[in-house]
Amino acid sequence: MGLKKAHVVGVTFGVVLLLSLVACAEALAPPQKVAVFGGTGYVGSQVCERLVQKGYQVTGVSRRGANPRTDNDLLEQVNWVSGDATKADDVEKIVQDADAIVHAVGLLFDVDSGLQGLNTIVSGSKSIPDPEQSTYDNITRKTMFNILDALEAKSKNPMNILKKGDGQKTPLAFVSCAEAGWPDVKFGDFIEEKLAPEWLRKYLLAKRVVEDRLAISTAFVRPVIVRPSLIWSWDKLDVLPIIPVFNLANAVGVPFIDKTIRVETLADAIVAGLEDESVTGVQRFMQMEELAKK
Repeated sequence: MGLKKAHVVGVTFGVVLLLSLVACAEALAPPQKVAVFGGTGYVGSQVCERLVQKGYQVTGVSRRGANPRTDNDLLEQVNWVSGDATKADDVEKIVQDADAIVHAVGLLFDVDSGLQGLNTIVSGSKSIPDPEQSTYDNITRKTMFNILDALEAKSKNPMNILKKGDGQKTPLAFVSCAEAGWPDVKFGDFIEEKLAPEWLRKYLLAKRVVEDRLAISTAFVRPVIVRPSLIWSWDKLDVLPIIPVFNLANAVGVPFIDKTIRVETLADAIVAGLEDESVTGVQRFMQMEELAKK
């Protein structure tokens, strides 16, 4: 072997060895960078707070791209980014640099429901839907599919495989809803087909389409699907009167009504789910309450 060829082989071996050492070091470290889509929202901002408190580098993504509560010291430490999660290019840039992802993008009444004006009342973040873009399909399905597409492409990148190791899965939390599980409980199908309004059926369809895609994406993500019923806090006056009704119905065994959950408990559960590698799949209120205690 000539000196020049030996030199090239030596340099190549050195580069591979260096990258392998970096990969080993990173594989042993917990996720440090977390991107929260919908970070300015009612649930997303609570998740951002807890992640910062635990020492993570947090990127909060939303249309506004600004701290929703400037008097909050924890949220002031978040890297706020303005981005449109319905655009694949915006999502890809953020996903590339993240070790874990939270999808907390959502709205209760889309522009096709005819009830979109109520979002300023029922939304914890007082969000105002885009008059053209804010459909359940865009806000729920398209945004999450963009995230999953970006993560799948990232998992196939040779440099990422070398860096993180083959088979490394990205923790991905999705805020679904308890009613997405109606087909699995007694009388759930009847309630949905005969009593639920059309807007609610469309809302649930978008959630289930995402859940189904997550179920077949486990080669490159570890899905943490939280299914909260009514989410509340003491300052959310619009739902407080209904909370005891839901909790009582659940306590006496009504199968299609789940116990409500405080937004703080939900946020704690999401963060714990990201951290605990044994957590995967659907998490109902029972599992969320247990996760929140960790």
